[in-house]
Amino acid sequence: MFARFSAKSENNINAMQAEMLFETGMMYYAGRDCVADRIEAYKWFNIAAIRGDDRALPMRSKLSEMMSKPELVRALREAREWMARH
Repeated sequence: MFARFSAKSENNINAMQAEMLFETGMMYYAGRDCVADRIEAYKWFNIAAIRGDDRALPMRSKLSEMMSKPELVRALREAREWMARH
């Protein structure tokens, strides 16, 4: 029983983390309480998508259409670096 509870709790924690990552992407996308930043927004949407937030996929796609190749490369590199540290 404890193992089932523990697994369920871990799933809930992972879902909450993915949601927070998505919201961070939205913050940078919309410039809420910060300067809008496509690179930061893409980075956080990418991480949120990897962590399981399906809402991040269309946002990431939408942003990629607005970004230059160097911006995309930088956003992906920063996402990879963040994932390696966390």
